[in-house]
Amino acid sequence: MRLPFVEEQPLFYNTYSLTMQKVFSIPQIREADRYTIENEPIASVDLMERAARACYTWMVSNIKDLDTATVMVVCGMGNNGGDGLALARMLTTAGVVVEVYVIALSDKATPDFEINKQRLSIMDVNVCNVSSAEEILLSSSVDVIVDAVLGSGLTRPLEGEVAKIIQKINAFDAEKIAIDMPSGLFADRSSVGNTVFKANHTITFQFSKLPFFFPENEQFVGEFHVLDISLHKTYIAETSTSIYYVDVPDIPQSMISRLKFSHKGTFGHALLIAGCFGKMGAAIFAAKACMYMGVGLLTVHLPYDAVGCMQMAFPEAMVSIDKGNDIFTSLPVELDKYNAAGVGPGLGTNEKSISALKKFLIEWNKPLILDADALNMIAMDKEEMLPLLKPNTIITPHVKEFKRWVGEWDNDFERLEKQKTLAKDYGIIVVLKGANTSICCPDGEVYFNSTGNPGMATGGSGDVLTGIITSLLAQGVNAKQAAVLAVYLHGLAGDKAAERVGQVSMTASDICLGIRQVMKDISR
Repeated sequence: MRLPFVEEQPLFYNTYSLTMQKVFSIPQIREADRYTIENEPIASVDLMERAARACYTWMVSNIKDLDTATVMVVCGMGNNGGDGLALARMLTTAGVVVEVYVIALSDKATPDFEINKQRLSIMDVNVCNVSSAEEILLSSSVDVIVDAVLGSGLTRPLEGEVAKIIQKINAFDAEKIAIDMPSGLFADRSSVGNTVFKANHTITFQFSKLPFFFPENEQFVGEFHVLDISLHKTYIAETSTSIYYVDVPDIPQSMISRLKFSHKGTFGHALLIAGCFGKMGAAIFAAKACMYMGVGLLTVHLPYDAVGCMQMAFPEAMVSIDKGNDIFTSLPVELDKYNAAGVGPGLGTNEKSISALKKFLIEWNKPLILDADALNMIAMDKEEMLPLLKPNTIITPHVKEFKRWVGEWDNDFERLEKQKTLAKDYGIIVVLKGANTSICCPDGEVYFNSTGNPGMATGGSGDVLTGIITSLLAQGVNAKQAAVLAVYLHGLAGDKAAERVGQVSMTASDICLGIRQVMKDISR
């Protein structure tokens, strides 16, 4: 049985689209609400209705067997609670069995909460006002619990009976959904150690929230879903932020269309310095990714003993032969002929390689991405080597490599500040790899990525990203755009690979093949 919709009005409010979603602070989001109410215009309770309708529509589409489920909605007495009451009314109208608990620890409620409480009172819904955890009755019939207690704007950790109620709910086995934000989660600082509602899904409105992107909050947020409720597009367009969520980035036209008289020189000549004896896979993955992204020419600088491996595995790449037999010890000749370089995958950290890398950083003045062992070598001699990095150099560390550069941190908010500081102090672009990979730029802008999946946590995946970035740089894409676009496309290639082979069996070779599918799709 498919649940009916509640009222005859539009269910989605996609009046505009953004290639990169702005991530606003909680005060900015509240101002977006106020601006919409004044300038649409729309009554605040009707905007609440719009948000509740978006939640209802999402639940109909995404919660299995909702029509036969029992849904418990736990509400505070603020506007988040008002959202929950409106949602409970819509579910009840659709025939869903709903139980509502209102945490009544004071006599203060917002006007819109009171309106929705009155609207719900005329329906056949069991509404209980509670002031302690003991009054929350959790039976085996409850299938879904909706958290509409606090939402965003929390200023201090949960305590007392509210904390006990959240703890009791967390211990119960049911599908859990948070509206706006999980109750107890801070928007602007770490929530580790606090009592926070543990959602399987968080439904948020119009904008992602910064804490959703941090690994430490996965246990609270679960999967987050941004629902468009048509907050005023003028406010969104005119309000500035330094944080973005990359949904669909702008893709340079030169990447997806080629003129009739183009030739291989039109699309750049990339240099990869990668690989050593025993680590040639890293160089091969980077090389394949680089060429699959459309670069015209690629030269891979390799130790003598590794040349045959590359030429057999990927004959499309040219090779430059190092003076060393099995490690990186010398620079390629004629550096001027290359448009961009990627350095690091599988290089090792031999002292001779460190000396060669120093020399390269001194002599190279074109677009550059450093990864893997290049980062590890710099970490071994930061005082001398960090100042050699040219403006807009891109680095792509994973968490352990990043710690070698900046030290430890206590939480993910502190980690982000370290990342932003490193980018600003040295004028570089810092790509910290992981779920929702973050990209910090020298101008203070931060980009979080939306694509990718856990199957990409496999050896060689980072080398593929290095190849993608190197290719984009060689084709003339500026460093910031190359970093943001490459991370997005890399994740998308991983998603294509997951569709084909699943996450558990995914390898870097599968991600490389995913690049081809992605480029085919976006070129149509």
